[in-house]
Amino acid sequence: MVVAQYLLTFREVLEAALLCAIILAFLAKTGRAAMTRYAWYGVYGATAGSFAVGAGILVLYGQLSTATRILFEGVAALVAVAVLTSMIYWMAVRSRSMRQEIEGRVEAAATQRALIGVASVTFVLVFREGLETVLFLTPFLVQDAALTILGAALGLGAGIVLAYAVFRVGLKLDIRRFFYFTSVLLVLLGGGLLGYGVHELVVYAENFGGANLGWWSSSAFDLGLPESDPLHNKGVIGSVLAVMFGYDTDPEWARVVTHAAYLAVALPLVILIYRRPEAVARVARRLRALFRADGKTSTAPLER
Repeated sequence: MVVAQYLLTFREVLEAALLCAIILAFLAKTGRAAMTRYAWYGVYGATAGSFAVGAGILVLYGQLSTATRILFEGVAALVAVAVLTSMIYWMAVRSRSMRQEIEGRVEAAATQRALIGVASVTFVLVFREGLETVLFLTPFLVQDAALTILGAALGLGAGIVLAYAVFRVGLKLDIRRFFYFTSVLLVLLGGGLLGYGVHELVVYAENFGGANLGWWSSSAFDLGLPESDPLHNKGVIGSVLAVMFGYDTDPEWARVVTHAAYLAVALPLVILIYRRPEAVARVARRLRALFRADGKTSTAPLER
């Protein structure tokens, strides 16, 4: 099942393409078109570095014992969820000012004609997207490398095609709306990934760590479906739902509780940030006022 891998890669590739487009357009607009090749050097280096990290993780995983693999999969899933959530939040909050921030970085590097600086800015921005992609795909990569590589390749191709259509052909795309809907999908995916990571850690703790988790490791419910049933989490339909949304026919309580808690917090927060950015900004300003650097509590009224 390549849907999740496709979506993750597609989203990250489009983000990277957006960042590159901002940099290249700024250099051309400010009469520094000759420096664009150095920006491309940064893109090439970041792409190669991302592939190298992914290959390194796959090779490392192949050397692990069964117990360590289970622990690695659980920890990798939790790390991926943490990075995925922070990326979604960052894009939601900073998307309106992203162009100004990127142009400011490039201006600082290009003003002194620091060609290496321009390449470095591009490298850091694109490599961050590439590294995030590798982290997101790692839990899937260690489960099924072939399908993950296929999904990532399809997502890479689709992201490049859409980016070309937007920046070269002039296709009209509401970037913020696009990120809003894909962010909601990624939150749902993140909840399932979190549940999977918790499940792997429960398995490791009880089977290899000698722990007794009691109620947390007991079955929350059991649909009683055989593996041959399409709706089983290993069946044709169920496997898609399992990868995309963490569906399981016999989950333990630890998995159910953490999955539900994540969705209960992350999903409303993403919707609020995109739908009511001014409300989020007011809350953030209020929190900064309450916890100033001097440690004193502000008594200023909440902005309305």
